[in-house]
Amino acid sequence: MEESGVISGGTVVSWVASGAVLWSTAFVLVRAFFPKRSYDFCNRAVSTMHAVAAVCLACLSVDDWSRPVSPLAAASSPRQMRALALTLSYMVYDAACCHLNGDVRLDNTVHHLVSIVGIGAGLAYRRCGTEMVATLFVTEISSPLLHLREILKEFGVTDTDLNLLVDVLFAVTFSVARMGFGPYLTYVTVTADNPILIKAMASGLQLVSAYWFLRILRMVRYKLGKKKPSPSPSPAGKAAAS
Repeated sequence: MEESGVISGGTVVSWVASGAVLWSTAFVLVRAFFPKRSYDFCNRAVSTMHAVAAVCLACLSVDDWSRPVSPLAAASSPRQMRALALTLSYMVYDAACCHLNGDVRLDNTVHHLVSIVGIGAGLAYRRCGTEMVATLFVTEISSPLLHLREILKEFGVTDTDLNLLVDVLFAVTFSVARMGFGPYLTYVTVTADNPILIKAMASGLQLVSAYWFLRILRMVRYKLGKKKPSPSPSPAGKAAAS
């Protein structure tokens, strides 16, 4: 029950459960509409839907854009809790989806664990909604480009200028968001009067982001290296070959 901005635990649980059903249903519908596409393609289509919804809800939950990351360590507003509940339900869905597909990687598992525990704790405490919604925006803003990269591969678009453009845009967006604003959000979350579990999860998420950032740098370096033209043989070399 929601009275005077106070949301009961039962309401939050119902939001999360409804969201998990929503994402699962969306996945089944995408599989039905695109029967020839892979499991990963369908999951990424749903993930893109979530990323767009999460960014929009995060923006709508900001009361004062002149101070978007304030107040700190404050009670979460109903709009912030709705945004967080939607993402928590998605994380539960995505973790199950990856497990069913056999895509169980350490970095992805840690990411799911940190996100589920962190968001769940924030909803349980009903605090630090400002920091968590800002983090939600920062972590999801690059997700559509991430999934577009893989969707293009599904359509056979590889080693093209379009593929390279999406890779570079993703790398830039991820780097600015997670390695530019991310450390600041981690700092204000850790230094504010937040529960220790929230501080630990914020630090863990930033470590995962840093690991992915290094992998992205290697990917971009490899892609740009493939685009460099091969050096033309010198006149002396041509003469020697003739």
